[in-house]
Amino acid sequence: MEGMHIPVLVKEVIDFLRCESSGVYVDCTIGDGGHSYAILSRSAPGGMVVGIDQDIEALKYAKERLSCFKERVIFIHDNFCNIKEILKRINILKVDGILLDLGVSSRQLDSAERGFSFSHDAPLDMRMDRRRGISAADLVNDLSFKDLLGILRRYGEERWSYRIVKAIVREREAHPIRSTSQLADIVKSVIPISYRSKKIHPATKTFQALRIEVNKELTVLEEVLRDAVDLLNHGSRICVISFHSLEDRIVKEIFRGMERECSCPSEIPVCMCRGKRTLRGLTKKPVIPSEDEISINPRSRSAKLRVAERL
Repeated sequence: MEGMHIPVLVKEVIDFLRCESSGVYVDCTIGDGGHSYAILSRSAPGGMVVGIDQDIEALKYAKERLSCFKERVIFIHDNFCNIKEILKRINILKVDGILLDLGVSSRQLDSAERGFSFSHDAPLDMRMDRRRGISAADLVNDLSFKDLLGILRRYGEERWSYRIVKAIVREREAHPIRSTSQLADIVKSVIPISYRSKKIHPATKTFQALRIEVNKELTVLEEVLRDAVDLLNHGSRICVISFHSLEDRIVKEIFRGMERECSCPSEIPVCMCRGKRTLRGLTKKPVIPSEDEISINPRSRSAKLRVAERL
């Protein structure tokens, strides 16, 4: 399929999940189905995948890609923050592995009408689920100076956020900001040339911050991690692939917090505090793509994989 998203760190994810034929696995962001294809192949002939995505277009491509696995895949159009309710609806109480790939897919980035990228002139949308919620254009045109500044600083860690927001407010007083190119030009105009990276577009952090706010990505991530761990069978694992420091920090802190819920030494296989310690981290430092993978798929360069095991 043309424009198909290339999944990152596939071999590493499959090795950590230890897929088995009797297993049930949840791909919380199934996207085009790349990781799920590998999970289903490794867990043949009986392994199952529950594939969740809030993007109905992504599910369409995943269904096409995974059609050869037939009833071994269950597709769910929903937000992964509802993982407990989703599995309850389909009568699954516990699972043998969970994957969260938090990146925006290549198909979403390359699809002009979605408004995720400054590479295409398109409506400033950025919603993963276009059935609900406010768009990036709503934020840019309606939020106060203070609130917009907070989003760029908090989610974009943008050095020039004050200049950018000042320029946005000035522009929207004259004309509404409705397109990706319009916003990208505004951002580019206020960042000094000497501080512009040759590899990264000046508007990258601004677009990232708006996308995170539009989709409530960090709030949802915090909620889903604890719910997901509760659904794991003992000895099963959760893999999380993040693409920027804010996500990675949340994953690291939640995993560590759930490791520290008792005083037993980490080398003791059975917790002596009646199971209060929930997780055992398997990646002291995040796993990153190899140089070979980055050369094949440059968008993988910022990926970080963290893995933990349910005790």
